Amino acid sequence: MSASTSPALPLPLSSATIHTTLLPFLSSSSTSLYHLKQVHAQILRSSLSPSILLKLILSSSSSISSLEYALSVFTHLPTPRPALSNKFLRALSRSSKPETVLLVYEKIREDGLFGVDRFSLPLLLKAAAKVSALNEGMEIHGVATKLGFDKDPFVQTGLMSLYLACGKILEARLVFDKMSYRDVVTWSIMINGYYQNGHFDEALKFFEEMKSSNVQPDKVVLSTIISACSRAGNLSYGKAVHDFIIENNIEVDPHLESTLIFMYANCGCMDMAKELFFKMSSRNLVVSTAMVSGYSRVGNVKDARLIFDEMDKKDLVCWSAMISGYAESDQPQEALNLFNEMQALGIEPDEVTMLSVISACAHLGVLDQAKRIHMFVNESGFGGVLPVNNALIDMYAKCGCLEAARAVFEKMQRRNVISWTSMINAFAIHGDANSALNFFHRMKDENIEPNAVTFVGVLYACSHAGLVEEGQKIFASMINDYNISPKHEHYGCMVDLFGRAKFLREALNLVETMSLPPNVVIWGSLMAACRVHGETELGEFAAQRLLELEPGHDGALVLLSNIYAKEKRWQDVGQIRNLMKQRGIFKERGCSRIELSNGVHEFSTADRKHKQADLIYEKLDEVVGNLKFVGYSPDTSVVLVDIEEEAKNEVVLWHSEKLALCYGLISQGKGSCIRIVKNLRICEDCHNFMKLVSKAYELEIIVRDRTRFHRYKDGVCSCNDYW
Repeated sequence: MSASTSPALPLPLSSATIHTTLLPFLSSSSTSLYHLKQVHAQILRSSLSPSILLKLILSSSSSISSLEYALSVFTHLPTPRPALSNKFLRALSRSSKPETVLLVYEKIREDGLFGVDRFSLPLLLKAAAKVSALNEGMEIHGVATKLGFDKDPFVQTGLMSLYLACGKILEARLVFDKMSYRDVVTWSIMINGYYQNGHFDEALKFFEEMKSSNVQPDKVVLSTIISACSRAGNLSYGKAVHDFIIENNIEVDPHLESTLIFMYANCGCMDMAKELFFKMSSRNLVVSTAMVSGYSRVGNVKDARLIFDEMDKKDLVCWSAMISGYAESDQPQEALNLFNEMQALGIEPDEVTMLSVISACAHLGVLDQAKRIHMFVNESGFGGVLPVNNALIDMYAKCGCLEAARAVFEKMQRRNVISWTSMINAFAIHGDANSALNFFHRMKDENIEPNAVTFVGVLYACSHAGLVEEGQKIFASMINDYNISPKHEHYGCMVDLFGRAKFLREALNLVETMSLPPNVVIWGSLMAACRVHGETELGEFAAQRLLELEPGHDGALVLLSNIYAKEKRWQDVGQIRNLMKQRGIFKERGCSRIELSNGVHEFSTADRKHKQADLIYEKLDEVVGNLKFVGYSPDTSVVLVDIEEEAKNEVVLWHSEKLALCYGLISQGKGSCIRIVKNLRICEDCHNFMKLVSKAYELEIIVRDRTRFHRYKDGVCSCNDYW
């Protein structure tokens, strides 16, 4: 009802009739602030106390507008009694503006605290906790002590909640320790405080104290403890709590059941998570998303997708979890396909989604898709987000476009150590050690302190450029100047640095004297260097040490087999191959991807599945014929099986990167750039082949293999044949 049509209030108003007349009027659904002001005016004209209006407002309305008006009335009351103050405080504390409680407290304090009793303080502390008003809360603590209410259990509980809400764990614990009586609610508040402030192990210890005090935990406490196990990744304790629930016949309600599923899924125990999940009578979005995330985290994207597809409703978190699962499980194209499907449904991505999508694009290594993703990032307003820009640098670097990576870096308004490290790593994998070192010194000049990951990138750059002396200086600087203890990754880079430069004894000496026990990465680096330089004895020793640590390591067995094959020790090769067969270990098959305007095409060795296979092999014969005029002859030494020489020629020529290259030559003309992504290290023959093709066909070829980029142009590779 509008103000102009509001009914007139009866006059005059007397003390006897005010409640019977006004209360029904104010309780009406049409009551508005205008009506409240009318009542206020009538009360003033009747010389009645405004506290009557306050009582009526609190009895009849809880809207924000009426409470704010009540606050205005309250501030003009002369020393309100605690009963009225407490009723008003309770109404305000339950509203969406609990900070107004502190305004009431200011009025009470100005009146000499006459409106405060032991029932007021918990309400004040509750409001202070809600808005994290530590200073006001500490003052209220002082008031409680002054008035002798600090031993009241409700006041003590309020103080605990306040300090925990403000992150003051020690202060809350001091209050708890002084309590003469502690019930399950008190313990629950303290445990939840530890959990909310990230002190998960302390929450678990406190739970043990609670059980030792013969206080039976309720479902709220158990849910909090299970959540703490989930966040801490403490599966064994989580199982113990689950056993406690079963042993004590505690009813598992849907909330507790969901918490258990979360814990098992987050800890990677998907069998238990699955068992509980399929027992649920009703599965909600949150629990289903937890299962999708759990399966994705352990690399089981097939089961994750089954649950994802069964969900009737999916929110952004669920879509992001599935996209992330594909991105991190070596299925980048599926991640991008799902992202496109999500967009088609009109679901807007957030920063988390975009980081997964950019990661998928980086893994795939296809530049055209990378450019489209970058355009979407800018159009969607993510262009100024620091983590997104850092991811874009990595994406462009792994898609073979160092210039675009650097352009993103230079345009950034703000950079952190990850930005600089991403750029250093970009230069490193492209073999541009000088630029990597320049950026390393530049970041230090700009007072950005390098971290352990930065040094991995710099040492990697030195390793792939043969900068032995520079690498040794940087390694020493990391320890002496930055007080960073070397990890396996740093030692691995140094072993690789020495090994590539054929300083194999120095590499072995470092392995034997390093402060950490050598792991598979260390022995693998030494073993690979021995294979390159034909050091059979040391290579065999390194392989044996690696296999002692990880008997089923396919790379070690394959490399050991290759070492024997180079020495034509075919009997030893046969033994290794038989061992691999018995253990179900298979050598990873080489495959290469090439992105053209009509999509991404993948080839494996001797592949004939492509619909244009005949044309591709015809082109390959043509290219080989042309290259023979400039001295090309297949290097069959890379064929590490005992077969006829003629067959070896075919095996070499049918490598996946050569097939991808020839398909690119069919589809693109002279002067173009062909980009290929290979899952394994490029072999010596293919490396030489690419150099000759780049010159003969006047084009640029960029190949990303397992460890780095090779940029071929005018018959020269960016790696300077050092890889």
